[in-house]
Order: sequence, then structure tokens, then C-alpha cells
Amino acid sequence: MAKATYKDAGVDLDVYAESMSRLPRLVKRTFSPRVMQLDGGFAGLFKLDFDNALFARKYEDPVLISCTDGVGTKIKLAIDSGKHDTVGIDLVAMCVNDAICCGAEPLFFLDYIAMGKDDPELLEQLVTGITNGCVDSDCALIGGETAIMPDLYKVGDYDMAGFCVGVADRKHLIDGKAIAEGDVVLGLSSSGVHSNGFSLVRKVVFEIAGLSLDDHIESLGATVGETLLTPTKIYVQPVRNVLSHYKIKNVVHGIAHITGGGLQENLERILPKNVDVEIKKGSWPDLPVFPWIQQLGEIEDEEMARVFNMGIGLVVIVSSYYAASVQKMLAEGGCDVFEIGKVTSGSGKVELR
Repeated sequence: MAKATYKDAGVDLDVYAESMSRLPRLVKRTFSPRVMQLDGGFAGLFKLDFDNALFARKYEDPVLISCTDGVGTKIKLAIDSGKHDTVGIDLVAMCVNDAICCGAEPLFFLDYIAMGKDDPELLEQLVTGITNGCVDSDCALIGGETAIMPDLYKVGDYDMAGFCVGVADRKHLIDGKAIAEGDVVLGLSSSGVHSNGFSLVRKVVFEIAGLSLDDHIESLGATVGETLLTPTKIYVQPVRNVLSHYKIKNVVHGIAHITGGGLQENLERILPKNVDVEIKKGSWPDLPVFPWIQQLGEIEDEEMARVFNMGIGLVVIVSSYYAASVQKMLAEGGCDVFEIGKVTSGSGKVELR
């Protein structure tokens, strides 16, 4: 009777070791002096503050802020296209963009990747994307886990989850409670569909319209795959620049990451019960991808607005007195920013007019 091995069961430890050997050079590009290296250890270590006085944060009452998310069925497009070096950016973005809504400085990131069969080149591409996202958000990748599960995933299939921890001084936490009548609503452009609504996107584009990833769409100026795999925009550094500039006054009263649920549902999550937000339709330019999807699937306006970001990936609500200054700083940080609405007295509702 033959002796069973782990390799026979679908997990080759030698290939796994090769996969792991490719990661340190990628991970270390995200490190700052706050990362305490523990080679061969079972955890990642991170100092809350810098030893160097020039970069010291000097937190008075630090609050840790944590977020977790995945990429969703956008991963299916990456698998079908064979392009795996951008969904890692999406993974980081979905976590750090949530963290910045509380005014957090993202500190470190952890990833979990599950695969049907160990594939060193595939894993390297995935982690390349993750480290690119971490560099963009000034967040250190200090650990992760790669699980090989042949009985749960087919060969070539994978899924990812991400975990971010950030920090903010309690006095600078942003929770929406300061939002008041007269505040200005600024919308920061998205880069496209980001990482929500892809179950509907895939049904419309591939099942109903019968398109393929390689089809070139004239109205988009790109192929289907290039358009839909555009990574989620990371807003951390531009927003952090604003928050760091106003160290005494809290001029940013609320921030909302526009994901599933669209503008209305995500903004209502942060509104006090004594105010409303009026969003002016047409106050920001359409991204071509959304009317394209809507036309292909004959999707109702209300459904589009609830499922997708519709061109606004992050909303920043600010004191009217500082709105122009904040808008200018965000633009200088590389964001397309538009004044899309105002805060009025009300009952915690968002209306698009």
C-alpha cells in the first residue's frame, strides 16, 4: 500500500517554499523605520511612534482603527484575463480608504490569500499589487498568510482578504458628529467601478451583452478588461495632507468612502440626525464606464446609483469657510474634486436633486 504524502493531497511544500522566497524583497519596499523586523517570527511588529524626533507623531490619546475587506468578484476578471498585479491594489484601497474616513493614519497591512494550487508566479503578482497599494498609502505590509486549499478552490482560482490598522488622536477622530448645516460637500472622483458591483457588471457585460475581455470599446477608448480592471483609487495621502495641515482646528467634519450602496447609503451612515445632505446631480462629470454599463444592461437610474459609485469614490464634508482651501489642497494632491452638495437642517437623509 502506497504511503500518502501532502504532495499527493495537492500541497507541494517545496513549491510553497519557493513562493515564500519571492515575497521578502516585495514586502520590504513598504517598510518604514517603525517596522520592527522579526525574521522567522510568527507575527509582525510595528512601533506606534517614531524614535526620530523629526518624524515623531507624539500622540496624546491614540485610538487604533481597524478595517478589513476583500476584492469581491472582480477577482474573477483578473483570473479570466491572466492579469493579477492590480487586484492587490484594490485590496489595499478597500481597507485604507475606509480607515481614512475616521481620520486615521494607516499604519500596517496584513493579507490573506487562498489558492487552489501553489503558484509562485501568481502569488508574486498578487503581492506586487498589494505592495504597490501599501506604498501608495504609506502603509507597511508586515505580514500575511497564503493558504493552499485544493479541495475548496480549483487550480488557478484564488481569493484575497486584507486587514488594515491605523491610528488617530482621539481629539482628531472624524465620526460625522461635527457635520452641521452650511457645511460643503466635496466629491473626489473615482477611477472607475472600483471594487463593488462586479456581480452585476459581469452579468451585464459578459452574459447579456456577450462581450469578451479583449473587445475594444470605442466609447471607453480601451478594452473591456483594461476598463474593468482599473484599480480602486487610494485617497489616503491627499486626505492626510489636509488633515495634517489643519492640526488645531477640525475643519473636516465627515468623510465617506463610496462603495456598495452608492452616495446615498454611504453618506447617511455618517450623518447626525439633525441634518440632511442635498447632492446636486450633474455637479461632477460622468465617467464613460457607467453609462456604458447602464446601456448594456438597460439598468434603471435608481439601481445604478445604489450599486455603483457613479464617479465619486470619496466624499469629504467640510466647514464652508475652509471649503475652497481644502478643495485646492486635494486637487494639488492629485484628486479631481468637485463641490457636489451642501448640508441642510433635516433628519439624517441624503437627497439627490
